[in-house]
Amino acid sequence: MYGSLLALKLVIGQDRRPGRFLLTGSANIMALPLVADSLAGRIALHTLLPLSQSELQGRANDFLQRAQIQDWPLTQATWAMAQGNTVAHVLAGGYPEMRQRATSTRRQAWARSYLQTLVERDVRDVAQIEHLSQLPRLLAVAATHAGQLLNATQIGGQLGFNNKTTDKYLGILEKLFLVQRLPAWSRNELSRLIKTPKLHFLDAGLQATLTRLTDAPVFTQRERWGTTLETWVYAELRKSLSLSPEGWYLSHYRDKDQVEVDFVLESPQRLLIGIEVKASATVNNGDFKGLRRLQLLAGDAFLTGLVLYDGTQALSFGNGLWAIPLAAI
Repeated sequence: MYGSLLALKLVIGQDRRPGRFLLTGSANIMALPLVADSLAGRIALHTLLPLSQSELQGRANDFLQRAQIQDWPLTQATWAMAQGNTVAHVLAGGYPEMRQRATSTRRQAWARSYLQTLVERDVRDVAQIEHLSQLPRLLAVAATHAGQLLNATQIGGQLGFNNKTTDKYLGILEKLFLVQRLPAWSRNELSRLIKTPKLHFLDAGLQATLTRLTDAPVFTQRERWGTTLETWVYAELRKSLSLSPEGWYLSHYRDKDQVEVDFVLESPQRLLIGIEVKASATVNNGDFKGLRRLQLLAGDAFLTGLVLYDGTQALSFGNGLWAIPLAAI
């Protein structure tokens, strides 16, 4: 592969017609240490994320468009049909091979094999590391911290890593498209770079497998389920935003009073959409606390605030605030 890139550079330099070559892989090829050339100016990069719910259900991915204009049908038959399958949708993840397995046991067996293969094969291509055998444990620890503020000291402490090593190894998992850091939103764009990000997985099925969450304990272990559900929403938002030509910015909000909003979507025009995730079939005014704080801070730049919940109706809570079924995403 590495020598082939130099050959590609030569061939492309002789004939600049686009679309003649397609390079694929489970890791970010540009991050590989042995890559001899970046092919800068000769290559377009596309991250192929796991399948979205809209793709799986054969419908339009119009969540972002509806959110911008607050076009929510008060009732919709498809929401009611999808509601009972929320747990199944989330735990199955978005990998086609995983979803083809008929039972949750077989799906999680595939996920474990996939993660093992990544660690044993692809990590060696991405980086030379000393503690390769510790990566599966790091993945498991990271899965329990999904949706939380990234605390390298706490994560590394459970593995005997210092902060530098933990940060390096998490960076490797990012290059393998397993995890991502979700930056903090701030009016001051420089502050976004120094505020604490959250840690998220790019697939809820993998995260659930690592935390050994199955459909049986979902209703008795609500905290674990809430974490996985938030992971699923994060992944769906990433997929939805990747379809937009506008370049929306995805972040989270948390202030000094520890008032939070799970996700903040910001357009290039600095217009904001706030999203909270609730693992419940009911919603009340208290669930909008963070969204109202963000609305007050953003002023006219605030488009709408949504609480995604496991219900079947779109409910208005006034002044641009809505409770929307998770099925809408």
